[in-house]
Amino acid sequence: MSNPLLKTASLPAFSSIQPEHIEPALDQLLASNRQRVDDLLKAEQTPGKSFLASIEQWDDELEQLWSPISHLHGVKNSDALRDAYNACLPKLTEYGTEMGQNTQLYQAYKQLADSDVYGQLNEAEQKSVDNALRDFTLSGIALKPEQQKRYGEIKKQLAELSTQFSNNVLDATHGWSKHIDDAEELAGIPESVLQGYQQAAAAKELSGYLISLDIPAYLPLMQYCENSALRQEMYTAYTTRASDQGPNAGQWDNSELMDTILALRYELALLLGFNNYAERSLATKMAESPEQVEGFLNALAEKSIAVAKQDYKELEAFANSLGVTTLSAWDIPFYSEKLRLQKYDLSQEELRPYFPSAKVIEGMFTVVNRLFGIECNEVSDVETWHPDVRFYHIERDGEVIAKFYLDIFAREHKRGGAWMADCRVRRQLSATEQQLPVAFLTCNFTPPTETTPSLLTHNEVTTLFHEFGHGLHHMLTEINCAAVSGINGVPWDAVELPSQFMENWCWQKEAIPLISGHHQTGEVLPDNLLEKMLAAKNFQSGMMMARQLEFSLFDMLMHHHYSPENPRSIQTVLDEVREKVSVYPVPEFNRFQHGFGHIFAGGYAAGYYSYKWAEVLSADAFSRFEEEGIFNQATGESFLQEILQRGGSKEPMALFTAFRGREPDIDALLRHSGIVTTRKVA
Repeated sequence: MSNPLLKTASLPAFSSIQPEHIEPALDQLLASNRQRVDDLLKAEQTPGKSFLASIEQWDDELEQLWSPISHLHGVKNSDALRDAYNACLPKLTEYGTEMGQNTQLYQAYKQLADSDVYGQLNEAEQKSVDNALRDFTLSGIALKPEQQKRYGEIKKQLAELSTQFSNNVLDATHGWSKHIDDAEELAGIPESVLQGYQQAAAAKELSGYLISLDIPAYLPLMQYCENSALRQEMYTAYTTRASDQGPNAGQWDNSELMDTILALRYELALLLGFNNYAERSLATKMAESPEQVEGFLNALAEKSIAVAKQDYKELEAFANSLGVTTLSAWDIPFYSEKLRLQKYDLSQEELRPYFPSAKVIEGMFTVVNRLFGIECNEVSDVETWHPDVRFYHIERDGEVIAKFYLDIFAREHKRGGAWMADCRVRRQLSATEQQLPVAFLTCNFTPPTETTPSLLTHNEVTTLFHEFGHGLHHMLTEINCAAVSGINGVPWDAVELPSQFMENWCWQKEAIPLISGHHQTGEVLPDNLLEKMLAAKNFQSGMMMARQLEFSLFDMLMHHHYSPENPRSIQTVLDEVREKVSVYPVPEFNRFQHGFGHIFAGGYAAGYYSYKWAEVLSADAFSRFEEEGIFNQATGESFLQEILQRGGSKEPMALFTAFRGREPDIDALLRHSGIVTTRKVA
């Protein structure tokens, strides 16, 4: 059959890709790659630039085949696609392990690194060789044959379990909904949200309202619904997804998967000579040891937990004043929103009309134009996977330098959350031709209704800027070596720097007129609302910091101290962390960890601290703009040249210090978070 996944093209042919194409295409390409690598290694020659170019090309062909499949699995899930995806994962993992343990391939890289050729490579090419040699070691190249076999089995099993974990969360999220006919039960919920509930009901041919556990439906209910019993029901359903608790207890339960994943990661780490999985995880990151990470997180906790406790004490007193004697977990978003209203006379819903998604996107493009001298222009007649998807070219000095897909609305069969993924990586194809980087940018915002355009909360505006920051990191690279181009080769705890950095412009008085415009009048966000927004920016920032530290410490301690000889349940570790950093009680039935896809199904295992680590880098990088002007073109050009264009070609600390003139300072984050520190000078 004519398989669209095997045709070379600048962009995927989404309308042609069918589930039945996936496995045959992968089988054919993996067989071809194996043969080509084998032939390359049999040729008696000293490996040189052509050797690196061949490996890069074959890796890229595989990436181009798999990236649209992986993407469709996240944005247009179906039983047939899921089956094909699941059938392919073990094959991909097996191939990756096989290449990572190919002794001849390793020797070829080693020979190249020890030869005169290495000195003729540019900085990016040298870094890619260094990384490859490190990754061979982490793939078990030095292990005995039976250990290598076990390593391969573990990697394969972990890939399957992670996908199963993610599928369970998706199924559990969409496997529960609440149908309501009586509008009085939904008192307090904004009209725009109610319209979304009505649309969801109509789509299922139901009367009234249908509420799902997708974030755009769940969060507003928790914040605004006056019906405490309904909030409790929603909270219970959401926090027990894919677990042994709640309304669907035992269905799609991730409990055993999590234990198995943890045990397998530990075994994998030991095989490679590490003491625990946390050490293995940090082998490719900026941070040097689990102890250093725990010290970093504990230092943040010491400076912020007192502020978090004060935040909660204030909330509790406020709820008490309204006659609430016990503040339950499902009451916290509701009374927090009421307290925010009382203190700042401002709600996210009040801001929403000023942030129509089309205006925000247009303004975001203006911001990056002023910072980095780039233009984003929409292009039609490009195949996509859904009518809502938009496609853009990025141009600089009249030349197209990158492209991206933008898919921002929540819908059925689409994974929740927001993310950036690469569709194409920048690399040199010939002496005169480059492959341009292409990105997938995905969010889950409230879609338009028949009467209202898509309106974003300010939180969603910052999410959009965050993901676009990742996209810029991938797309604005000038590195032509694929292994370290864009986000490739960037340590996990530095990859969040550009994304968190871009969020800052959502709060700037000079930028707000660019990204806001009332959907009915076109009026930009008024100064009085902006002042309230800025005043409310760090509302409960202590509690938010404590929550992020809870996730980060739980992840690191769980992976650092796990041992089959002295097993502590995952719940026990989480309870101990909460004892230390949580400022309010969490119900016993809460199974947050069963839906924690970042660490059980994503790449953040023993790496969730990366968000806070990179936040320090981001806050300190932005402080230079605060000093020199938030639209200072020279400063923007410096960030472009020292950070965004360099990809993974140099160590991130070297790139950061080149931009900032020094190493990062934790106080910038604490200041931006409103957690003021007093410095003692000796």
